[in-house]
Amino acid sequence: MRVKLGAVGHFGLAVNDPDASARWWTSNFDLEEIFRFDDGVAVSNDAITIALSKGKPDPAAFGHMSFHVKNMKRLRAARDGLLKNGVELEDPGDEIGPEAPESPHLGLWFHDPDGYRWELSVQNGAKKK
Repeated sequence: MRVKLGAVGHFGLAVNDPDASARWWTSNFDLEEIFRFDDGVAVSNDAITIALSKGKPDPAAFGHMSFHVKNMKRLRAARDGLLKNGVELEDPGDEIGPEAPESPHLGLWFHDPDGYRWELSVQNGAKKK
C-alpha cells in the first residue's frame, strides 16, 4: 500500500540561535511563534510550521525549499519587503526569474541567517506578468 501524503505539517531545522532565527522569520514572513521546546522555538502560520532547534546548521543537506506566492504582484512586493529588511537576494538587480531554463514558473531565491536557501515562486508566473 502506498501512503497518500497530505500538506506538510512541519519540518525542523538546526540553527545557531533559535531565538534569533525565530525573530528573522517572524519579521520577514507571516509567521508567529507558537511554542518553545528544549533548545528550540516553533514558528507557524496556517500553511506551515518550522521548528528551529539549537544545533549545527547544515544548509548543504537541505538543498532548498520553495513557498508558492499567489501572484506576481505579491512576489514583487515580497522582493521589495525582503530587500527593505536587508535580506540579500540572489541575482541582484534581476532577482525574479524562471525556476529553471524555459520554466513558466517565476521565483526569487535568498538565504536565511544560517545559510539555508529558500525560494518564493509563482506557478506559471511568466504567463501572468
